[in-house]
Amino acid sequence: MAGADAQRNAAPSVPPAPAAEKLPSNSRVLNIDSSVTTKATVTIKGQLVPYEATAGTMPVWDEEGKPIAGVFYTYYERTDVRDRAARPLVISFNGGPGTPSVWMEIGYTGPRRLNIDDEGFPIQPYGVKENSSSILDVADIVYLDPVNTGFSRAISKDIPGSRFFGVNEDIKYLAQWIATFVTRKNRWASPKFLIGESYGTTRAAGLALELQDAQWMYLNGVVLVSPTELGIERSGFVKASLRVPYYSATAWYHKVLSPELQKKDLTEVLPEVEDFTVNELIPALAKGGFLEEAKKKELAVKMSRYTGLSEKVLLQYNLVIPANFFWKELLRDKGFTIGRLDSRYRGLDQQDAGDSPDYNAELNSWSHAFMPAMNIYLREELHYKTDLQYYLFGPVFPWNRQNDHTGENLRQAIAENPYMHLLIQSGYYDGACDYFNAKYSLWQLDPSGKLKDRLHWEGYRSGHMLYLRKPDLAESNENLRKFISAALPRPGEPAKY
Repeated sequence: MAGADAQRNAAPSVPPAPAAEKLPSNSRVLNIDSSVTTKATVTIKGQLVPYEATAGTMPVWDEEGKPIAGVFYTYYERTDVRDRAARPLVISFNGGPGTPSVWMEIGYTGPRRLNIDDEGFPIQPYGVKENSSSILDVADIVYLDPVNTGFSRAISKDIPGSRFFGVNEDIKYLAQWIATFVTRKNRWASPKFLIGESYGTTRAAGLALELQDAQWMYLNGVVLVSPTELGIERSGFVKASLRVPYYSATAWYHKVLSPELQKKDLTEVLPEVEDFTVNELIPALAKGGFLEEAKKKELAVKMSRYTGLSEKVLLQYNLVIPANFFWKELLRDKGFTIGRLDSRYRGLDQQDAGDSPDYNAELNSWSHAFMPAMNIYLREELHYKTDLQYYLFGPVFPWNRQNDHTGENLRQAIAENPYMHLLIQSGYYDGACDYFNAKYSLWQLDPSGKLKDRLHWEGYRSGHMLYLRKPDLAESNENLRKFISAALPRPGEPAKY
């Protein structure tokens, strides 16, 4: 019976194939301007929400108006809404760089969600089911895949990747694409929001200003899920020290903290560790090799208490622990490594010795769950037919990371636009874009402090993809609803200081 129940949950009724509307052909050559639309419903918070889902591609043009690439997207529009002008539009993408929007589309905010257990681990049969936490009840959503992710491609191998693959190159062409999409879908009047995850937060931060300055499109809000450093400067020992609260969260999860800390709740432990990091550790490490030996040993005792690592190891590393080593060392005596993007996941290495894990346990788990589900969903439920390979991790390197000023770009966009609000969502167990570095970015984003009433941060008991854990999925989506609502001006309220 359990297997039969899983089968029913993983395989919702599939809409009938729609009438042709510039249907893509079965080909390994991308049709750069195509779409197919299906109708469906989803029950969100007990309410039946009817919607249309459009899967398709739209061109990217060069300076002379010639198409150079096609960007794949899926667009979800609620169909029982009369006033589309007042209806928020969420523009969503992931990161990598080199990954499509699959993660947030069928993991987080979309009307369908992949089949996983309550903690986010793969289960079979693969597929999708209703997402009763989706934000489609309050906003329409478009998920876009940058060039060489998902089904998106340049039209020819003669088009250089340097047109697309870089911090600022990526921002420029996607801003133009978004403006075209908004024009075609008649959404200029709608309140607009960006949601980016991981490297997608670098993209979102840069797009906030590029859309204003180059496309004259003003946003109501930006959401950064598991943000990068956003080009905000931090020195070596400062950056390393900011990871210590994440180490503590991970050690708490794996129950290797000292007993007096372990018996406390996570949110009771972390403020103490954060205070230690900012007010003791960073000032001490600023002294480098001239730090008094007694003080160094005192700090090693405290760090051991907070991280689960031995005092000996901490002193051997001069109190600056590399992340790779932490993922290998924390559970070494138990025979496990821990995941980079989500330290709840455990891995098995060929040998216990070494300074870093053999592989990313969490990433393999996610690929295991997402790739079959997305291929099933796109082809069987959305009826987008193509023989193109779906790039879960596409070839986008070398990536030009020069002149990354996206944090400052975001600050300027918020300053220029009194309507714009910012929300950062972080997972406590994310070791790649850790939660305390995200807090640090928020603090440094606006040195004047004049914008802080529009800047918000929240944490979850998950990792990089904080929405994979079922309780966090419901809470984080509900917080998105609240954020969207709070960022909408009252009727007649002007955008002014």
